[in-house]
Amino acid sequence: MEENIQETTAVPVEEVIQEHVEKASGFFTGVIDYFKEILPLLIIAVIVFVLGIILSRLISRLISKTMKKSNMDNAARNFLVSVIRIVLYAVVVIMVLSVLNVPMSSIITILGAAGLAASLALQNCLTNLCGGFIILFSKPFSAGDTVELDGTVGKVEAIGILYTKLSTFDGKTILIPNGNVTSARLINYTETPTRRVDLTFDISYDADFNLARSLILTAAAENQLILSDPAPIVRMAAHRESSIAIDVHVWVKNDDFSEVRYTLNETVKRIFDRSGIEIPYNQLDVRIIGEKNGRE
Repeated sequence: MEENIQETTAVPVEEVIQEHVEKASGFFTGVIDYFKEILPLLIIAVIVFVLGIILSRLISRLISKTMKKSNMDNAARNFLVSVIRIVLYAVVVIMVLSVLNVPMSSIITILGAAGLAASLALQNCLTNLCGGFIILFSKPFSAGDTVELDGTVGKVEAIGILYTKLSTFDGKTILIPNGNVTSARLINYTETPTRRVDLTFDISYDADFNLARSLILTAAAENQLILSDPAPIVRMAAHRESSIAIDVHVWVKNDDFSEVRYTLNETVKRIFDRSGIEIPYNQLDVRIIGEKNGRE
C-alpha cells in the first residue's frame, strides 16, 4: 500500500527542471520581445533628448548674446537666461516622455502634485524668488548703488535670485531676502549724482547771529567739495531753551557726503572758537523760594 502511494505522489526531477526552464525561457523571451518592440522608441527618445539639450544650450547662448547688446543689468540677464534654460530643459524632458508613449495626463498629474508640494514646502523661497524678479526688472537699484533698506545703509554688491547682498561702510556683509527688500522702505542715494548735507549748530543768545551765519557761509565757500549750485543755505531754525539753532544745508557729490559732513563740523567749531562765538551747554535756572514764616 505504501509503495503505491509513493508512486502516485512522486514527480520526476526531470519534469520539474524542464518546467522551470520553460518558465525562465518564457520570461526572457518576453523581455527580449518587449525591448525589440520599444527599441526604436528608445533610440528616438535618446536622439530627441540629445538634440533637445544641444538646441536648448544654443538658444540660451543666443539669448544671452542678444541681451548683452541691450542695457539690461548683468544680474537680470544671468537670472533670465537661467530661467529660460530650465524651461527649455523641462520641455525636452516632456518631449522624451511623449516619444516613449507615457500618457500626458500622468505627466501633468505628477507635475501638478510636485508643484503643489514644492510651493507649500518652499513658500518663503518662492516669495524671495518673486521679489528677485521684481527687483531685477523694475530696477529700483543696481549693483554698485548705495542704498538704505530699513535703516541699513550699504553698497549693493550683488542681486541674487533669493537674496540681495549689501556691503556696509563699517565692513559688514548683509544678505537681505528679496521678499523683504520689495516690501521695505528703500532710499537710493546713487539715483541722483548729488546729495544734501544737513547740519545744525547751536549758538548762545548773547552771540552775534549775523557773524555766526557769515562765518559758516565763508567756511562753506572755502570747501572745494561743496557745490555752489544749489547755493548753501544758512538760516535761523529755532529758539531753544538755552541756544539759537542754525540750520545749514549744502549740496555735494554722493562720494563726498561723509567727508564734507565731518570737515564742516570741525571747521565751524574751530572758527567759532577763534571768533568768540559760544556754543552753549544746556542751562537750567533754579529759583529757591524761602519760607514766608521764619522758624521759632
